[in-house]
Parts: sequence; C-alpha cells; structure tokens
Amino acid sequence: MPKRGEVWWVRLDPTLGSEIKKTRPCLVLSTDVVNQYRRTVVVIPLSTSPQATPPLLVPIECAGRSVVAVVDQIRAIAKERLQERLDSVSADDLKAVEDGLRQILEL
Repeated sequence: MPKRGEVWWVRLDPTLGSEIKKTRPCLVLSTDVVNQYRRTVVVIPLSTSPQATPPLLVPIECAGRSVVAVVDQIRAIAKERLQERLDSVSADDLKAVEDGLRQILEL
C-alpha cells in the first residue's frame, strides 16, 4: 500500500494534451487512510528537467537527486498504475509541496 510522502514509479500513459507523459516518479499526497480504502491515490509527478519556479515547480530531494514536484499536474490515479516504491521525501519537502498546492489552488 502506498503511503503519504512516498515516491513511486507510476505509469502515467495514456495521457491527453499537456498532461505529463510516460512512466515517472510521483509523490503520493493522499492520506494513508484514503490510500488503504480507495482504489485510487492522489499523486504529483516529479521531473528532473525544469528549473524550480515555486509554487508550480517545487524543488525537493528524491533518491539522492534534486528534482521538482510539478504541482499543477496533481492527479488521482488508479493503484494499478503504481509500479515500484522508489523513496520517501523529507517532512520539509512534503511541506514545501503542500505550500505550493495551497498557493496554486488558493486554499
């Protein structure tokens, strides 16, 4: 079962339009209770290519690398898309992503 704050390899294809494509690491944001009982989890894709530009691209560490959480690409995915657990992010990095979400969603 995926847990909040973990990073998993996720098959995001098929996609439409400007959605992030291919299999890539994604940060699990949904709570552990939701992850346990629902058939979906809420994730944010991670990328190594763009420069960090908060709040849309939040810099975090994953598997010893600097990456960005692409906050505006948040999505619910079926658990069947999860392939393999890669890492967990620090509490500070998780908070930074949460702060980015609050800003772009005006929460």
